[in-house]
Amino acid sequence: MILVDSNIPVYLVGAHHPHKADAQRLLEKLVSERQRLVTDAEVLQEILDRYTAINRREAISLVIKVTLEVMDDVFHVEKTDALRAAEIAENRRLFTARDAVHIVVMERRGVESIMSFDADFDRWPGLQRIHQL
Repeated sequence: MILVDSNIPVYLVGAHHPHKADAQRLLEKLVSERQRLVTDAEVLQEILDRYTAINRREAISLVIKVTLEVMDDVFHVEKTDALRAAEIAENRRLFTARDAVHIVVMERRGVESIMSFDADFDRWPGLQRIHQL
C-alpha cells in the first residue's frame, strides 16, 4: 500500500514542470503493477488550498477527479491523528503540519511507503519514499 502525496497529482495535471513526466511514469507504473494506492483527506485539502491560493479554481475539479480516480481509498483524519501530528510538528521542526498528518495517518493504517517528491519524508524512520523509477 502506497500513500500518494498531493504533489503527484498537482504535477501531473499542472503546467510544465521537471517532475511532471516523472509523476506520470511513476503513477502509470504503480497502477500497472496493481499497487494499492491510497491518500488521505489532508491531501485533498492541500489540493484545494493550492489551487485557490494561485487562483486556478477552474482546475480544482479536474485535479480532484484525477486524484480520486486512481486511489483505492481515501483515509480520514481522526481526532487522535490531529493530537499525534501536533506532537510531531512541535517536537520535530523538520516536518510541516501537513506532513505530520500524513505520517500519522500512514502509521495508523500501516502504510510504509509514500509517493512524493518531498524529500522531508526521508527523515522519518522506517518510511520509504517513492520518487523515481
